[in-house]
Amino acid sequence: MVVVVDTVSVTPLRPRHPEKVNRPDALSPPKPDWIRVRAPNSRGYADTRQIVRENGLVTVCEEAGCPNIGECWDKKHATFMIMGDTCTRACAFCNVKTGMPGPLDAHEPDHVAEATFKLGLAHIVITSVDRDDLADGGAEHFVQTIRAIRARCPTTTIEILTPDFLRKQGALETVVAAKPDVFNHNLETVPSRYLNVRPGARYFHSIRLLQRVKEIDPAIFTKSGIMVGLGEERHEVLQVMDDLRSAEVDFLTIGQYLQPTRKHHAVMRYVTPDEFSGYEKVAYTKGFLMVSASPLTRSSHHAGDDFARLRAARAALSG
Repeated sequence: MVVVVDTVSVTPLRPRHPEKVNRPDALSPPKPDWIRVRAPNSRGYADTRQIVRENGLVTVCEEAGCPNIGECWDKKHATFMIMGDTCTRACAFCNVKTGMPGPLDAHEPDHVAEATFKLGLAHIVITSVDRDDLADGGAEHFVQTIRAIRARCPTTTIEILTPDFLRKQGALETVVAAKPDVFNHNLETVPSRYLNVRPGARYFHSIRLLQRVKEIDPAIFTKSGIMVGLGEERHEVLQVMDDLRSAEVDFLTIGQYLQPTRKHHAVMRYVTPDEFSGYEKVAYTKGFLMVSASPLTRSSHHAGDDFARLRAARAALSG
């Protein structure tokens, strides 16, 4: 039996995912050639890592084991994960540590702003763990982080990737009032896979969350993403596209699911680059302003360049 051990925590030998320890191993097929990436070892990567460490920050790049970390950090592009490194949910696909989080760090928003300044980011992506333990799900902490970045880096555009704020009355409205440039909330998978893949969430709640953002402030770009290779059918992916367009979502990302450990959900299959290309073409015909679909697509990969293209697409559409 393989046990995933958290070697960073103060408490030694604590499983990173205690809820998964007794699960049988789930074996995925070998990775195809189009999935492989280079190990991170550049000077830019080292510089980014140092800035992250100096400010005591957590990144989803590391915690989620993103395959693009070498490429992004070499360019000094990092996605900060606020409110700690421990999530109150236990999704079957996610490598972020699960358990009871500690208290919020009141200085974290300023640290994120300082790191944004030192990295020279024109566009920053801020995500978080789920904080079901907090009355507002962490909404006010998102707001404080947005305000701190705007004060320190007034020209930097801000993209947030939020939890679903399930059963957190008024939390969404609080965050939207801070006017992030992009509001992202990922559906992660098709509805039929939620019970196995994302059991703590509700598909139509997430759709409604994205729709509500547009109702409150139509000027904010909305974005969502899913993974494929989790056992979904093609017609289900197309239905997700329609559901997102019904909520007026602007930007769709589709990427290949990669299994973090043998205790996580297995990869059911590796979707080919041609299939991703087909999804992208169909999504554009359905009216998305921006689509990124490829095996290594992730929510924050090339986010700055994609935001520029997204803004240009809206401008072109409005004439």
